[in-house]
Amino acid sequence: MKLIKFIAMCLMTASICASAQKKTEILIWDDNPLEHSEAKSERINAQDFRIDPAITVYTPKNSTGKTILMCPGGGYSHQASGHEGHDMADWYNAQGITYAVLKYRLPYGDDTIPLADAEQAMRILREYSSELGVDPHKVGIAGASAGGHLASTLATHYTCPETRPDFQILFYPVVSMDAKKTHMGSRSNLLGENPSEDLVKLYSNELQVTPDTPKAFIILSSDDSAVPPANSIDYYTALLANKVKASIHTYPSGGHGWGFRDKFPYKRQWTGELEKWLKEEVK
Repeated sequence: MKLIKFIAMCLMTASICASAQKKTEILIWDDNPLEHSEAKSERINAQDFRIDPAITVYTPKNSTGKTILMCPGGGYSHQASGHEGHDMADWYNAQGITYAVLKYRLPYGDDTIPLADAEQAMRILREYSSELGVDPHKVGIAGASAGGHLASTLATHYTCPETRPDFQILFYPVVSMDAKKTHMGSRSNLLGENPSEDLVKLYSNELQVTPDTPKAFIILSSDDSAVPPANSIDYYTALLANKVKASIHTYPSGGHGWGFRDKFPYKRQWTGELEKWLKEEVK
């Protein structure tokens, strides 16, 4: 595969923390998925997630080689790429972690599309690991809400060693497509209004865990009324049943969709616990 288009922009270091030193945008497919010409695709609004899937890679000043690919949420209808994506870059970079935000195509009736983009992004990060300062053996997937479903789908449905994450981080994730506990908007947007039972089971990732599923860090609020906590709890239970290392952190309040926002009352707790986990579990 020929080298994908790189657009590198240097950023100023603006705080005493190690802010992002370089921001690189990479189109993850050689050809436009919907066969738009380059001239047309450049005029497409960046928020049109039907085309031009890409990763934005934030490279730290002093890299440890650890890398996280983040999938923002949005119910598979849009992407909350700010507080569930780009806003976390400086925090990860300050830990020496390379951070990549995935702009994945929305399914629009094809359930295979988001996973294909997540797999391709993992390939890119590993294939160009030397150029990006990535240790190919320390590349994890992360996701929030419906992005958490995409992240857990990659963790349980990866098709080859090159696309298997080394670890997974899930923020208040949609995990199941079971109507009794899923987020129905995410389910409808991914699988359609009347999916088959087999399709529901396939994308109920708590049913797809194996001993080869990567280790996990899961965080959520007990009072989440949008995505029932059963999604996280059942996934955690399945990981333990398969002897996969897992850590779950449940906070008493905060609801859904807090991401990196300061208004979440337990931000200090989750950031501290995740930082500790990344130091101890990703070596």
